[in-house]
Order: sequence, then structure tokens, then C-alpha cells
Amino acid sequence: MALTRRLLPLVAAFSFAIRAFAAEALPPIPDTVMPQGRSPGPPATIEERLAQFGPAVEGRLRHRFASAGISWPPRQLAFIAFKDIRRLQVFARDAPEDRWLYVKEYRVLGASGTLGPKLMEGDRQVPEGIYAVDSLNPNSRYHLSIRIDYPNDFDRAIARRDGRENLGSAIMIHGSRVSDGCLAMGDPAAEDLFVLAALTGERNVRVIISPTDFRDPDTRVPTIVAPWLRELYSGLRTALQEFPSRPAPVRR
Repeated sequence: MALTRRLLPLVAAFSFAIRAFAAEALPPIPDTVMPQGRSPGPPATIEERLAQFGPAVEGRLRHRFASAGISWPPRQLAFIAFKDIRRLQVFARDAPEDRWLYVKEYRVLGASGTLGPKLMEGDRQVPEGIYAVDSLNPNSRYHLSIRIDYPNDFDRAIARRDGRENLGSAIMIHGSRVSDGCLAMGDPAAEDLFVLAALTGERNVRVIISPTDFRDPDTRVPTIVAPWLRELYSGLRTALQEFPSRPAPVRR
């Protein structure tokens, strides 16, 4: 109870500043609720899901990779989500020394909360930060899902400074249209992202979730209510500089 009382002012300050910023400058992400669930059907392996969805995904995406001059399947992937505009962009490259190339953009159909980082279990916030893929779930009750490694080392270190515990977990990029701290992409997009991640390899996928596109010099930054938030957004801004801010022209 003492810890909870100490955290209440911090959480309230975040909530107030984030709501004020979102109302003034950017549309908040709609608050949606997870359904009671659906039967996942017979358990399947990742390989079985690749056999099931892989041909259709390849048919939808291979020409995009060819147009960008990237091999299929790609060697490295980056999924970059912007919470304010509810978009997830896919970038790829063939080697670490290559530049990242734009491939495709998807709408985020559901994401609970609003702008600002995730602080604790139950706040229904989508995290903000730079993440790795923790695992793939071929039997998600939300069609297919990609689990990210929230909380990462940065999240844990900041929580220790704040005295926060129980940061939450099980943050996914998944199908369906509803969310409780996850990015719900709809089933066809979830198939694309799941197959891409499986073919590329979980260790070769980077996930960046940002409140807004810091590549834009005119972008508004959410109100800084803690010194570490400036550190987080500075890191996101730096990471995003690796990626072209606009799609390169498609080669004919």
C-alpha cells in the first residue's frame, strides 16, 4: 500500500500530461477492450502456420521486396509503430551494413491507452521503446501473435529508479481489432508480420514503438514529466534516424 501511494502522484502526472498533449495536438488511440476470447483451434507449430499462411503472404509481399531490391525472405526486419497516427511500417535490409529500406505500411486497428509509456500492470498503455521479438505464438486466441520483450532492460532500470514494480508483460503484435496494451493489426496483417518474423528469424527483428514520428523536425513531443522520459524520447529519435522518413520511389 505504501508503494502504491508513492506511485500515485507519478502515474497521475503522466496521465494528466499525456492526456493534455493528446487533446491539444494529436488524436488519442481509441480505448478498446479485449474480448472474452475465442477458441484457438487445434494446437499448431510455427512450421505448420508457415505452411498454412506462407504462400499467401509471399504472394502479397514478395514483389514489394523485389521492388525495393531486398531478398526474400529478408535477412533483417524492423517493425516501427507510431501511436499517434496508428501506423506500423515495415523496413528490411540484407546485411547489417546496408541501409534500411521501406517495404510496406499497415494500419493499427486497435491499441488501448494513449500517448506515453507503459508504467505498470493494468494501465492499459502500449509500451514505448526499442524492443526485440521474444517469441512467436502460432496458437494465439487473437489469430497469430508476436511477443516483444517488454519490459526490456531500459524499462526495468527506470522502474527501479522510480520504485515501481509489477510493470506488466505479455505485450504482443497480434490479429483481431482489439487491444489491452498490445498492437492489434487485424488478421491478414498479423499473418504478414508473423510469417515475415518467422522466416527472418526472431533474433533478426527489431521493434520500435514511438508516440510520434520523431524523424519529422516539426513533430510535437509529449510533455516531459520525468527526466527519464526525455532520455527515452531522445533514444527513439536517434534510432529512427536509421530509417528513411519517406518511402523511396519504387523501381520499375
